[in-house]
Amino acid sequence: MIKMKKITETFDMRVFTDSGDYFGDIEEAILTSNKVFGWRVKATKNSFLNKVLGAAKGVIVPHQLVKSMGDIMIISKSAVPSYNPEED
Repeated sequence: MIKMKKITETFDMRVFTDSGDYFGDIEEAILTSNKVFGWRVKATKNSFLNKVLGAAKGVIVPHQLVKSMGDIMIISKSAVPSYNPEED
């Protein structure tokens, strides 16, 4: 059964990758023709995005990469920018 969720209920929802990494928080939904096109995810203090992006504030995740949504959002690992911790 499909459960519906209001767009306003998704703001500040925590986003995780399918491998369990904390990715960031939803800042905004991007709509086109009454459909969700993507999600703007902001990099928060302890998020994976903060480590990868540095000074940037966030990324746009296409809706096709969203695997599940409930109390949190789970996205595909392919949405994650490449990151090499040895470059730091």
